[in-house]
Amino acid sequence: MNPQAPNSPAPDTAASHPLLVTGATGVLGREVLRHARATGRPVHALTRRTALPAGDGIHWHTGDLTTGTGLDAALAGADAVIHCASDPRHPKHDLPALRHLLEAARRAGVRHVVNISIVGVDRVPMRYYRIKLQGEELLAASGLGWTNLRATQFPQLLDGMLTPLAKLPVLPMPSRTPVQPVHPAEVAARLVELALAEPAGHAPDFAGPETRPATELAADWLRARGRRRPVLPLHLPGRTGRTLRAGALTAPQNAYGTRTWEDFLTEK
Repeated sequence: MNPQAPNSPAPDTAASHPLLVTGATGVLGREVLRHARATGRPVHALTRRTALPAGDGIHWHTGDLTTGTGLDAALAGADAVIHCASDPRHPKHDLPALRHLLEAARRAGVRHVVNISIVGVDRVPMRYYRIKLQGEELLAASGLGWTNLRATQFPQLLDGMLTPLAKLPVLPMPSRTPVQPVHPAEVAARLVELALAEPAGHAPDFAGPETRPATELAADWLRARGRRRPVLPLHLPGRTGRTLRAGALTAPQNAYGTRTWEDFLTEK
């Protein structure tokens, strides 16, 4: 049986103030918008693309976090911000982007900034994870009310990794490496809940319902797609491999999610 999600403080009552979502067109951002709309609050969304017309209770703003342009207009009157924007392909942009967001949030008098991070950023010696950890430190030192939520891997990330690997004669995967996928819709619901509550600092991690070896998830993925490939377990050397095998990507004691890897494969 999965544990119940941790209790949050009483939600803020300033229901007329907008809730701003960054990274609003991404996998997580779209789910956050859906849950934010359900609160009945005004919802603002930030995108680098041409702003979309208002609809479904969402007011779109065009802005660029890496340069800071458009942020003051997007944050005008906002009570809380849920920061989902990130660029794993160019992680060097993430820290300037967060710095610009926090500066604009201070100018706008934002009450609460909620940041999404990753379980293991304080343990896995990978560049992207180190940058995410530095972002957490930047948020904590901002002087703003803040909450940071670390989540485990989304199944969409695993799916995106497996798709090109499946073109090989064998599908290589790290051996003896536990992972704990969590559905972004469930993380999104938690982020909205946190944003409407009082700032909580580091919130409890949010993980999926099952902890399983990466090689098993890959075999399930192949079966679901009717592909015949052997899964090749690879021993990752060095500190990174040791850390991953020790479970740095998982949080079994925080298995608050309910939707499994099999659920994702069935839906997809």
